[in-house]
Formats: sequence, structure tokens, C-alpha cells
Amino acid sequence: MNRPLRIALVAGEASGDILGSTLMQALKARHPDVQFIGVGGPRMQAEGLESYFPMERLSVMGLVEVLGRLPELLRRRKRLIQTLIDERPDVFIGIDAPDFNLGVELKLRRAGIKTVHYVSPSVWAWRQKRVLKIREGCDLMLTLFPFEARFYEEHGVPVRFVGHPLADAIPLEADRAAARGLLDLPEDSPVVALLPGSRGGEVGKLGALFLDAAERLRSIRPGIRFVLPCASPERREQVEAMVAGRDLPLKLLDGRSHEALAACDAVLIASGTATLEALLYKRPMVVAYKVAPLTYRILKRLVKSPYVSLPNLLAQRLLVPELLQDAATPEALAQTVSPLLDDGEVQTHGFDVIHRSLRQDASRQAADAILQLIGVS
Repeated sequence: MNRPLRIALVAGEASGDILGSTLMQALKARHPDVQFIGVGGPRMQAEGLESYFPMERLSVMGLVEVLGRLPELLRRRKRLIQTLIDERPDVFIGIDAPDFNLGVELKLRRAGIKTVHYVSPSVWAWRQKRVLKIREGCDLMLTLFPFEARFYEEHGVPVRFVGHPLADAIPLEADRAAARGLLDLPEDSPVVALLPGSRGGEVGKLGALFLDAAERLRSIRPGIRFVLPCASPERREQVEAMVAGRDLPLKLLDGRSHEALAACDAVLIASGTATLEALLYKRPMVVAYKVAPLTYRILKRLVKSPYVSLPNLLAQRLLVPELLQDAATPEALAQTVSPLLDDGEVQTHGFDVIHRSLRQDASRQAADAILQLIGVS
């Protein structure tokens, strides 16, 4: 090539910024003079990305919020597509944010630019017809989980399973005693981590429920302690209001969810990425989730998978209990968590196998697959 390799990337939120930055590091290790353009956050910009606009303009959660911002999002996407067609990067990598990136990929591929999507949307669980758009717009799908790769293979989409960066980052064996020392927790008391989610809506639906379950657990096991990591100052304020007036041996943390998982004996946890983190820390868990009743009825009809939590999806069997909607009562949660404090190894026996299967040096694997796609060694 008579010019430096030029790679376009677009990430839409903090998790994508982390993935993008480690991918960029792996690409620079192979091609130190590579140029990066697109949209990303502070981590990607620190690795050399020229971001055309702030990543926060893509970070929109919730239907109403998306509708309010839709004109701006469509304008930005149209302008970005035209800019990238003019710039002609060697490859475009859409990192997660499928509602934004899949449309960009389709237009760029039609314009003759190679396209990669990194982090599969949940097409295997619901809205499966999206796979047709992905097949048309994507030269390569990079998945974090092996069951996702199998789905794409069955639907004729070029795919590579690269593993999960969290599995690379989290040690195969966490030091519980050291984590308790860091959090000033006693070594000889059972500790349960409460993780009701990182978003306000999740904490609103699950926070008080988890605290009620904690009170019942304390009545069963008087010496128990609890730790609850708060994802942001707003979430801490929300939880503090729920804790007021309760007599619970509870330590609230600012972030530090990984330390809480390393320190605990069992976890009461909202369905989501945090369940994968609990699995990687080899901590037995009970998964709970609640949504609005109408939303639940709609999802029951749309979702094809028998499981909602990542540990069960990865194991392809009921590895961890899932108490959803009306089944998630304080009594049921307490009664399901309690035996895990004595016999958690029964549940965690399969966690190590899954951890090792996901530990693939994901960023290097992804970089290798992208360079192979565009014919660069």
C-alpha cells in the first residue's frame, strides 16, 4: 500500500469506547502508522481516533428519548455516511450500537467499502429478521460468544467468534480475601453482593425488591453482610433513598463492582452483562428481572430463547436460577440465594469451563480478522 492504513470506527456508548480502544491498540501493534477516523469516546480518542462529533450524541436510551432525538440522529448518520464515502477508509467497523451502525454499514458496503460489525445484536433472541439486513450490509460479524457465531453460520453471514475482552481481563481465580481487605469487609461473615442494575429504571424496579430480599436473608442468617456497588452518583442517591429507615448491614460502593464480586460469596443480580462478570468471578448467583407488565407480555411473544441470562445462554441449560416478573418476590429471592452460601460450588462448577472458552485474546483476534478481511498482513 502506498498510503497508511485508514480504518473507520463508530462506537455509541462507554462499553463500545472500551472495546474500540483495545481493538485500536491491537491494530496499532500490527500497523503502527494506521489512521483512525469516525466516532468514539475519550478512550478511542486517546488511541488516536479523529472523532467527527462527540460520541455522547449517539448515547440515547429509551423509546421516547430516541424519538425526541431522531431528526438529529438521522442527520448525523447521513452526514457521516457521505463523509466516509468521500474518505474511502480501508474498512468500517461498527462497534455495537446496531440501530445506528447497521444502517451505516449497509450504505458503505453498497458504496464498495468493506464493513465489519463488532458485538452482535440479540438477533438470535428476538427480531430475527434483522439477520437479513446484517447479511446484506456486513462483510464480517465479530461475536463475543460462540452461540452467536453458530446462529450467523446457519444464516449465511460471514462470522468469527473472537471471545470476550472481560474474560481476558478478569483472572481465572479471584482473590476473595484480598478483595474483602480492600472493601473493609470481615473475612468470616457470609457476604452477598446486590446488583440491581446500572440504569435508573432498573434500580427503580429492582432496588427495593433486592433490599426486601436482603432483610429476609438476614432473618434466616443473622451474621450476613451485604455490599451494593452504585454505578453513578445518581444511582447512589436513588439507592440511599431506598435504604433509609432499614436496619441492614449494607455497604454502598461508588462503582467497584468487580471488587464487590470478588469479595462476595453469592450474588443477587439483575439480568444483563453483570451476570457474565459474576460468572467470570465464579460467584454463584440468582438472576432477577422485572419490566412493565405490558412489556413483559410483548417480550414473551417475541423472544425465542428459553433463557434471559448470559450464563444460561452460554451453557445452553438452566445453570443459574432466573426469577422473572411475578416470580421475583422477596421471599423467593431470599430462599433461592440462601442455599448458595453453603453449596455454591454446585452452580459454579461449570463457570470455569465457560471462562476459558471465552478467553481468546479478543482484541488481537478481532484485529487479525479485520486485517485478513481487507487483505493486509
